Amino acid sequence: MERTTRLVILAKLDGTTATAAAVGFSDKLNEVPRSLRLSMTYDQGREMVKHAEITQKTGTAIYFADPHSPWQRGSNEKTNGLLRQYLPKGTDLSVYSQEQRDAIADSLNTRPRKTLDGRTPLEVYAEVLKKSVEGPSTLQ
Repeated sequence: MERTTRLVILAKLDGTTATAAAVGFSDKLNEVPRSLRLSMTYDQGREMVKHAEITQKTGTAIYFADPHSPWQRGSNEKTNGLLRQYLPKGTDLSVYSQEQRDAIADSLNTRPRKTLDGRTPLEVYAEVLKKSVEGPSTLQ
């Protein structure tokens, strides 16, 4: 979904542990229709040590980029750059509420993107959602 829509979803975690990451990621992923959360690629961060738990709770397969290989997650790296406009590197993220994070995500999701032919991530996400509800246009 993210590679298609460029949609940004930010989750406030209740702590910095792997358990907090597993709960926070699972809760946010489960807000996305199952057909649109088939997999995710993550870096080698220790917060993902409970990746199997996230997969179990969400049905989302988790893959890991090779160490020191940001090109394997190019879209994510671009998004991180955009997020730095709101949350500079070194910012204490714990002071941001979920509402503040949602406002940042909304700002990014309503910004037209060249890669989306001038459409916004929310517009493309709505199109993808509509297609997933309608199902295939022809039977094979």
